[in-house]
Amino acid sequence: MITKSANAHWQGSLKDGKGTISSDSGALNGHPYSFATRFEGQRGTNPEELIGAAHAACFSMALSGVLADAGIVPESIDTRSSITVGKQDSGFTVTRAHLTTTIRAKGSRDAILAAAEKAKATCPVSRLLRAEISLEASVEAI
Repeated sequence: MITKSANAHWQGSLKDGKGTISSDSGALNGHPYSFATRFEGQRGTNPEELIGAAHAACFSMALSGVLADAGIVPESIDTRSSITVGKQDSGFTVTRAHLTTTIRAKGSRDAILAAAEKAKATCPVSRLLRAEISLEASVEAI
């Protein structure tokens, strides 16, 4: 089993606060994010963008594997994942993840499209978006 981790630090209120995101690999190191970068279109990252990046990368890798199982070696796979957040009665909710991919490969168009559907259903991040989430919390009284 492989476990990868990232950390987020937040200070202040929801709208006026600011946070940083870091990953154990160092790919992200104190990268800032805020309410404005998430919901008001201000330049900077946000959780949904990071989920989208992870989903696009995961899907592309999974598709490469599914194609290999079908005897097809892709020249390239370019994928975009768009994560949609909407306000519902229960609060903001990720309502959709949409993958757009361009596959450059020799082989049957139908076989390649079938591989893309299989990769969409089986890539670990697609599965994560349907996963049970556990929580361990501690409180430091101040």
